[in-house]
Amino acid sequence: MKMKRYVVACLVLMMFSAAFLACASTAKQSSTGEYVDDSVITTKVKSLLAADDFLKSFQIGVETYKGVVQLSGFVNSQTAADKAVEIAKSVQGINSVKNDLIVK
Repeated sequence: MKMKRYVVACLVLMMFSAAFLACASTAKQSSTGEYVDDSVITTKVKSLLAADDFLKSFQIGVETYKGVVQLSGFVNSQTAADKAVEIAKSVQGINSVKNDLIVK
């Protein structure tokens, strides 16, 4: 009976350890919490860009990975690109903005 409890306790401990390690961050993969945070940041930046009258006509792609926002797409002036970067930087929780916008 004592051995059975020991085996069950070890199995439960191994399951919790595996679950904990599965959610951990690695150099090439973000953790579950980081993924959710990145999704929230991406959504906020996209909604702010869509709400801006000057920028809403452009299709600006937004991707976030570990707090770094990447803007991509085409705009018709450097002013538009600068404004998009400024809007992205205004969102709380980002580390930096990578501007890959191309001026046509």
